[in-house]
Amino acid sequence: MSRAATFVAVATTDGEGGRAGVTVSSLTSVAADGDQPSLLACLHHQSPAAAAILRNRAFCANLLAEDQQALADLFAGRDGKDQSARFDRADWSPGRLGQPILAGATAVFECRLATTLLWETHHIIVGRVHAVRLSDHPAALLYGQRAYRRAVHLPAPEV
Repeated sequence: MSRAATFVAVATTDGEGGRAGVTVSSLTSVAADGDQPSLLACLHHQSPAAAAILRNRAFCANLLAEDQQALADLFAGRDGKDQSARFDRADWSPGRLGQPILAGATAVFECRLATTLLWETHHIIVGRVHAVRLSDHPAALLYGQRAYRRAVHLPAPEV
């Protein structure tokens, strides 16, 4: 799977289960039509963020901009510091649902938890999107081949 490039997001949550956040590379749209758009994220079952999302019943998917590698590393725990200190080192504000929105994210999706499934080592979490915030800078941070990447425009092939 290291050959599959994907965008980088930080799933954040706040509420009675505590404030938590974790970097994820498994976030995707489930449905854009129907009653409400929905998205899916996969979080390791031992992640404190997964436990907090399950208890809080809400989360925010923050799609990081291509200049937010340090933020991705922070919420991935690469600095070795306690999870609770992550928000002290990030610029954030509460969203409409009270979920932490990370400043500078290229897109933000505030969700209420719709359903979950524990599959082997990961919680598959589906959220119904209640609010969307888009920045003026659409360039998203990517991760593939075990490194951060950026998208580049490819010219159309000649026919």
